[in-house]
Amino acid sequence: MDKKGQTIQQQSQPRRLVLFPLPLQGHINPMIQLANILHHKGFNISIIHTKYNFPNLSKYPYFTLYLIPDGLSESEASTTDIIFLLKLLNEKCVKPFLDCLARLLSDDDADDHIPCIITDAVWYFTQAVADNLNILRIVLRTSSVWFAIGLCSSTTSSR
Repeated sequence: MDKKGQTIQQQSQPRRLVLFPLPLQGHINPMIQLANILHHKGFNISIIHTKYNFPNLSKYPYFTLYLIPDGLSESEASTTDIIFLLKLLNEKCVKPFLDCLARLLSDDDADDHIPCIITDAVWYFTQAVADNLNILRIVLRTSSVWFAIGLCSSTTSSR
């Protein structure tokens, strides 16, 4: 606190954070919980989400939702093979995510700067996008280590 009783956070300009949860329930809920905490700390929250399994954000009118196409066919979207689904999403969401984030960054102004993006760890393509757009990326890991090991072994064995 400074001598006027304001915290540094209150003195600084508002900042917008962009979150990109994996479209599975066990990943959406923790990301929304994090978004709520960050919102209560003074951040404006934008959420990029695929059309696949998009959440009902009516309880969170203070979040801005950007839907991006996922490119999934009906049969792909209804698969029970989670590893296959995640691989497809990571392949088909690169360009829509890049385009949406680039548009948000180009609309960025001094009053609502985007310092970083927060993505689910399973969105492995988002680091390359962040590097390409010269923005920091923070990873939220919502899954267990065994899920990550299974995902890594299945993606390396399919190459």
